[in-house]
Amino acid sequence: MSAVIQTSHLTKKYGEQISVNDVSMTVEEGQIYGFLGRNGAGKTTTIRMLVGLIQPSSGSIEIFGESLAKRQKDILRRIGSIVEVPGFYENLTAKENLQVVARIMGMHKRNALEEALEIVGLQHETKKLVGSYSLGMKQRLGIARALLHYPELLILDEPSNGLDPIGIKEMRKMITTLAAERRITILISSHILSEIEQLATHIGILHEGKLLEQADLEVLRQRNRQYVEFQVSNDNKAAMLLEKHFGITDYEAHGDGLLRIYSHQGEQGKINRVFVHNEIEVLKIAQSEDRLEDTFTKLVGGGTIG
Repeated sequence: MSAVIQTSHLTKKYGEQISVNDVSMTVEEGQIYGFLGRNGAGKTTTIRMLVGLIQPSSGSIEIFGESLAKRQKDILRRIGSIVEVPGFYENLTAKENLQVVARIMGMHKRNALEEALEIVGLQHETKKLVGSYSLGMKQRLGIARALLHYPELLILDEPSNGLDPIGIKEMRKMITTLAAERRITILISSHILSEIEQLATHIGILHEGKLLEQADLEVLRQRNRQYVEFQVSNDNKAAMLLEKHFGITDYEAHGDGLLRIYSHQGEQGKINRVFVHNEIEVLKIAQSEDRLEDTFTKLVGGGTIG
């Protein structure tokens, strides 16, 4: 596969503050690339550089194998994007909004508006003014606008922001359909780990402006380790017993009585008996494996992503 996006040592500074720090990332043709990071990690700044809204302080961007700095106008014709909240004329309908955009872009392709509205499920909203749309409907209209010119690359910055669970599910279905049926390469930024885990084929994890990891999500899943999870009344005492009675050192304490044991698979019964014998209440025992959230937490040093 060929690289659709290739950045090399991409950096953006605002005075002394470094927002994006030496980022070299690759998004290949056909991928749904989940660009993960906490709010403020530098995701939006990176995306704004990718679509030419701001210039890098240093480093380079190639899209479709060409320099964005040298061929920006030609390259942007092949990209659709939503960066932050899409804006519309609220006193117009969805189709009228798209007609304005089509005229500005000089588009004359027959049925392009109708096709875009059908893809995002707004084809029947013929009379409703955009001012009365929900946030989810506006996000979908934003994607319709991004699809008007049949882009080869779609860049979406936090498209699920503010959506309810049904809206998030609809957005996920729409994005996977676009990738599968239109063969569009998609870069989607998010701080919602569970959503990216269900959606992306590849991920990049950005933290404090630095790209900490790039990986095929399936390879990452194969790398994940299985563990036995104990919820106990006293995790400090339980940890001491693990080391004393079983010689277990490959475990993690996650607070609130939660222990994950990565060795001694199949010995949870013996471990449970030792805990109970030493007056530790065992509230839960579960077999599981590391998920994307665990990978993220280990890379960025704990805490939540939101």
